[in-house]
Amino acid sequence: MNARFEELDFRPTPMGELVLRRRWDLTFDREVYEIKLDDDFLMSSLFTVAEEEMGRLALAELTGSGLDVVVGGLGLGYTAKTVLESAEVNSLTVIDALGEVIEWHRSGLIPSGAPLLSDPRCTLVHGDFFAMVQSDSGLDPTSPGRRFHAIVVDIDHSPSHWLNPGHAAFYEPAGLRHLAASLHPGGVFALWSNDPPDDTFTAALTESFTDVRAQVVSFDNPLQNRKATNTVYLAKARSVA
Repeated sequence: MNARFEELDFRPTPMGELVLRRRWDLTFDREVYEIKLDDDFLMSSLFTVAEEEMGRLALAELTGSGLDVVVGGLGLGYTAKTVLESAEVNSLTVIDALGEVIEWHRSGLIPSGAPLLSDPRCTLVHGDFFAMVQSDSGLDPTSPGRRFHAIVVDIDHSPSHWLNPGHAAFYEPAGLRHLAASLHPGGVFALWSNDPPDDTFTAALTESFTDVRAQVVSFDNPLQNRKATNTVYLAKARSVA
């Protein structure tokens, strides 16, 4: 018999009170894992369609094999797992600012941890994605200046609703130029958002990227008896003339 509710871990962090909990959802008749930061839900295993679709959409924009990918934001691991489903992926670097979340995966508290850690292509990195993308070293601490074929980000709620105000600069044209410099020409940037498409952010993307689009992903939400939507932004780094 599953417990109706269990707090698996609680940690005070510089960003707020971080909680991992597991509960039995009567509507879905299954076990649900949730991560909260103060009053914000960072991730729930109830609704993972858009997080998984983001990984598939990003890889669908690329051709060839030997792809090197970064996922910004580990969460419950659904985006990272989806990326690793592709045999074309050579390496996956997953960056998360909360070392506690990485620890939960490594200790087995989060079910996705085992398949991620058992895949030799996958590396979990404790770091501030937003600071790293603006640094001279870039997104791979072991290889300064390394470029990637895809960078997939699911950290903030949207380009205008951040977990930390310090993230805001990333979504401006200057911040996005730093990101583009971490991609191979023709490389793909994908971003998850809980909000509808934002024309201001799409315009900012067009300053450094081509083939910019905001794709709405819909999924059933039985809790509210309606369809729910998230947005996935997709863009390609400009090719060298």
